[in-house]
Amino acid sequence: MQPGLIVIAGPTASGKSEMALKLAQGLGTVILSADSRQVYRGLDIGTAKPTPKQQAQVPHYLIDICEPTQTLTVAEYQTQAQDLIQHFHTQHQTVLLVGGTGLYLQAITQGLTIPPVPPQPELRAQLSHLGQREIYQWLQQIDPTASQRIHPHDQVRTLRALEVYYVLGVPLSSLQHHHPPNYQILFLGLDYQDLGSYSSKIRERVETMLAQGWIGEIEFLVKQYEWELPLLQTLGYQEMGRYLQGQIGLDQAIEETTIHTRQFGKRQRTWFRNRMTFEWFEAADENLLDQLWERVQEFRQGLLP
Repeated sequence: MQPGLIVIAGPTASGKSEMALKLAQGLGTVILSADSRQVYRGLDIGTAKPTPKQQAQVPHYLIDICEPTQTLTVAEYQTQAQDLIQHFHTQHQTVLLVGGTGLYLQAITQGLTIPPVPPQPELRAQLSHLGQREIYQWLQQIDPTASQRIHPHDQVRTLRALEVYYVLGVPLSSLQHHHPPNYQILFLGLDYQDLGSYSSKIRERVETMLAQGWIGEIEFLVKQYEWELPLLQTLGYQEMGRYLQGQIGLDQAIEETTIHTRQFGKRQRTWFRNRMTFEWFEAADENLLDQLWERVQEFRQGLLP
C-alpha cells in the first residue's frame, strides 16, 4: 500500500502547528500548510506562520508562495498541494496536511472538482450592491441545486455560484464533483471543550504576537501596499490597523481581536463538524501529544503491506 496523508485541523489557536511540528519530527516527514493567509509573503506574525526556526526543524510547504497583491485560488492551491503529496509519496513519505482553512482541506481530501474561474472583483461588487436577499433569489432561479446547499445568508458562496454561472454560462452544481484520492487519510482534530480556556489561549496568542513585533509588520505592509490592501482587512490586521490609524486604543484592539478570533473559531468548528469527519482530541489535555502519536502509529501500521 502507498503512503497516506495525516490531516491535523481545528479552529484557530487550537495548537495545530505545535503538535504537527512534533509529529513531523517523530515521523521524519514534512508539513503542508492548509492556511489561506499563510500562502502570502509578508503576513507572518499576524497569521501565526511557522517561524524560520520551526521551518528549519521541519520542511514546510505552501507557505510564502504568493505576493500579497495577488490572489491564490483554491484550484491553484489544490494543484500545488496534490503535486507535493504525489512527490513525497514517490519517496515513501506519509506527509502532514495542517491548517484551519476548511475548503483547502476539503479540496485535497475529497478531491473537489473546482471550476477554473478566478475571482471577478467588478462582478462581485455589482452583485453585492443588489443585496444578499435578491442575489440569493436569483441563484435559486438559475441553479436551484446549488441554492439548496448554500445558506440564504451566505453571501460569499452565493456570489461564487453566480460568478461561475456568469463566466462559464453553466450552473456551478453541474461542475461540482468529488474524486477522492486513492490513498488512506487520517483525520485528527484539535479543539477546546472549555471555551473559557479557549478565549484565554487566544488572548495570550494575540499578546505574544504583539511582543514579537506584529505592529511593525503591519506598518511595513502599509508602507509597501497602503491600507487598501485587502489582506489588511482580515482578522487581526483590521483591528490592529484601526489602532494604528488612531481609531481605537491598543487595549480595545486586543479585546476586539480576541472576540473576533473566538467567533471565527466557532465558525470553523461548525464547518469541520458539518462537512468533514475527524477524530477529535482535547487541545488542553497534557497527554495530547502521546494520544496523537499513538493514533498516528496505529495508522502507519495499517499502511504496511
